[in-house]
Amino acid sequence: MSQDPMDFEWSYWIEWGRERILWLLAGHLLVSQVSRLLVEKYKPWCLMVYGMAACWLLLGIKGFAVILLHATISFAVAQFQLSLLTWLCSLILLSTLRIPAVEEAKRKWYDTENEYYLLLFTVSVRCLFCTSFSLEYCWHGPAQKASHSFLWMLAYVFYYPTFHNGPLMNFDEFSKQMRRQEAFSLKTNLSILIVGIIRIFFWWFLAELMIHLMYIHALYSSAPPLEAASYWALGGLALAQVLFFYVKYLVLYGVPALLLQMDGLKPPALPCCVSLMHSFTKMWRSFDVGLHRFLVRYIYVPMGGSQSSLLGTLFSTALTFAFVSYWHGGQSYLWYWGALNWLGVIVENGVKRILSVSVIQDLI
Repeated sequence: MSQDPMDFEWSYWIEWGRERILWLLAGHLLVSQVSRLLVEKYKPWCLMVYGMAACWLLLGIKGFAVILLHATISFAVAQFQLSLLTWLCSLILLSTLRIPAVEEAKRKWYDTENEYYLLLFTVSVRCLFCTSFSLEYCWHGPAQKASHSFLWMLAYVFYYPTFHNGPLMNFDEFSKQMRRQEAFSLKTNLSILIVGIIRIFFWWFLAELMIHLMYIHALYSSAPPLEAASYWALGGLALAQVLFFYVKYLVLYGVPALLLQMDGLKPPALPCCVSLMHSFTKMWRSFDVGLHRFLVRYIYVPMGGSQSSLLGTLFSTALTFAFVSYWHGGQSYLWYWGALNWLGVIVENGVKRILSVSVIQDLI
């Protein structure tokens, strides 16, 4: 039976996974368990060297050099310990991914478009990791600089399970957990691995079943079926699409999350089922937990967040969604998507505030 070929993200990562990435992740697992068993103290550096080698193997020396250059520039700018300057540097580095001349030059490094896209996706995610490290560097005093060295930045940036597609883990969480030395039990880790693999296979099978039977994305790519469908049918298609998106990310984030557990780290929680959500706010908090923590810690709270005035809250929320839209690519439809999500969150919070007034509660 043929499958729906229109979901680019699923087809893309499954193809890369089968070809090379799953094998490289298995290699990371082996290095991690051996280092935890024999040289726990040097585990971060063993994993850093492995991540750099895997990057070189998959993206070539030029791709590796680009990521190393981004990390070096970010670290150099962080030395000024100015958050605004760090953010400016991050946005400039991110903007270089959208300069046509630079795009064409990078395309020439590879034989296929898929290889170029792998570099593009990887560098986009690495930009967030560089930003997290640099801001933490700006915020910590001289006494804590040893745990914010360039070597720790490389260990964080080249940590392979989260390398190509996330999930995002802020540097403060990563470094604290990676430095913590725990009693290692091969038996416990083996049981975690077996249960995790069974769960991932179940999610993967479910996603493949949806791709082969439902053809949601093929229907969305053609106007006539959508124009002929009733509103109930369109609602069902929309629900089916977000449910597939949820199952897809259980697989795409489930694999690295399992490896994080095997490394003795606590991964961000996996996406919550969209059928259980009834608000924009909950969607943002519990679907991509790693990204939500990043946005709250580095954009929303520093800009005032909910502790500022009404206008301050509106501005910090708008800035957060603007960054999300820009980071995802900055196309016009992403700005509309970001604006609608911002509006949804604002309306929800506004209604909550109105309902919390004692007079309104008495009426209810």
